[in-house]
Amino acid sequence: MSKTADIRLPDPSRWKALAFIALAQLMVVLDSTIVNIALPHAQTALGITDANKQWVITAYALAFGGLLLFGGRIADLWGRKRTFVVGLIGFALASALGGVAQNQGMLFGSRALQGVFGALLAPAALSLLAVMFTDGKERAKAFGIYGAIAGGGGAVGLILGGFLTQALNWRWTFFVNIPFAIVAAAGAYFVIREPAGSRNRSSLDIPGVVLSALGLVSLVYGFTRAESAGWSDALTIGMFVASGVLLLAFVLTEARVKSPLLPLRVVLDRNRGGVYLSLGLAIIAMFGLFLFLTYYLQVVKGYSPIRTGFAFLPMIAGMITGSTQIGARLMTRVPARKLMGPGFLTAAVGMLLLTQLEIGSSYTTLILPAQLLLGLGMGTAFMPAMSLATHGVEPRDSGVASAMVNTSQQVGGAIGTALLNTIAASAATAYATSHAALGATDPELLKLQSMVHGFTGAIWWAVGILVVAFAIAVTFINAGRPSATAVTGASGSGDTDGVEDEFKVPVVAH
Repeated sequence: MSKTADIRLPDPSRWKALAFIALAQLMVVLDSTIVNIALPHAQTALGITDANKQWVITAYALAFGGLLLFGGRIADLWGRKRTFVVGLIGFALASALGGVAQNQGMLFGSRALQGVFGALLAPAALSLLAVMFTDGKERAKAFGIYGAIAGGGGAVGLILGGFLTQALNWRWTFFVNIPFAIVAAAGAYFVIREPAGSRNRSSLDIPGVVLSALGLVSLVYGFTRAESAGWSDALTIGMFVASGVLLLAFVLTEARVKSPLLPLRVVLDRNRGGVYLSLGLAIIAMFGLFLFLTYYLQVVKGYSPIRTGFAFLPMIAGMITGSTQIGARLMTRVPARKLMGPGFLTAAVGMLLLTQLEIGSSYTTLILPAQLLLGLGMGTAFMPAMSLATHGVEPRDSGVASAMVNTSQQVGGAIGTALLNTIAASAATAYATSHAALGATDPELLKLQSMVHGFTGAIWWAVGILVVAFAIAVTFINAGRPSATAVTGASGSGDTDGVEDEFKVPVVAH
């Protein structure tokens, strides 16, 4: 791509396109949590055993996490609009299959298919934003909206999942995706106009596809298996070893092939690398928290599914405020690290409050302010992170760069759920054993006390993880503030020299 690319006039339908891209993103993020609420009911209805119930979550995570890089490359090769629409249609069909599932095999298969089409859809959505919004201020607003949805959609899923499960039945947690997908696909087909000259028509890197998919599947499955079988389980260890070997082979392959699936220049840039790593760590902390708070509110406090969902509203409000009112407004005025760093620290303070949880803790005085701080911090950090993920990337690489954001989130979610839940379970068991030996007389009370003790122990780890995310953000990320106007040239390599130059937004040359 030429360093003196002509300025491309903004797409007049870009804001309409954003509405449909945001709707699709909301559907994908909702699906990551909405099924969790319905899982106990689906398990009973279909006779799924306790040993197999994890596959409702794992089948999706394996397909989605393993194929994201492939999906991003397909978007660059095949066209982002086409990939986006196909992903939506496929996701709707897979959701319909899940909704009518008659046995556990059908349900597991539908979840895997959702993951496959989600891996096409998610990177295509983010890369469409990257190539459609080239003006600095507009880009900030667009990514502010996208970041708010990406951050808050999971909590919205808890509300919607609780309502659908309680008011209708578990099948509607699948059927609800269909109208989302149809509206978004129809709108995208008629509204989105993908910029010309932004495709990467190089041949597909088949060895890279196979190695990355198998490596990521092994990594995600290793963490999900560790949650149920333990970290010392032979298959768990084997999955981690296999993942390390496969991903190392993938990196060596990408360094040698002519048209790599993941050009190493995309991840070796210090700004993008800092975003992928810090965002993945933040997601580890957040996903663990969703799990703990859901169990705390329903099991310890006795909340219904619907009430539990509404109890997450302060976090959603905080994320929307942080993303659209803080992140988007300041993004064109200050460097990204001065939003991401304080954002992660603010979230860490909110998480720190939750280490004080007890059986009788007040929602109003403890959980609500903690959620507000978490939401504000994450929303403020997510927005520049989403935008910076495609910083300096040539348009032909925007799909795979966007896929790396989703990959860091998906792998982070799998790690967070398994790692923090394992820590919590171990702490709870140790607490119960020691207090039973001391002569505790109320088994039910001891069970709840042990559970809460396990939660707070794991939340301390989440605090530390967020502090590490803060350190990575302020150390690695050195891109300056984005220009408020469209940039005439684009940095193809994304290299920096340590100086806070202006954020160079990719512009497509005709």
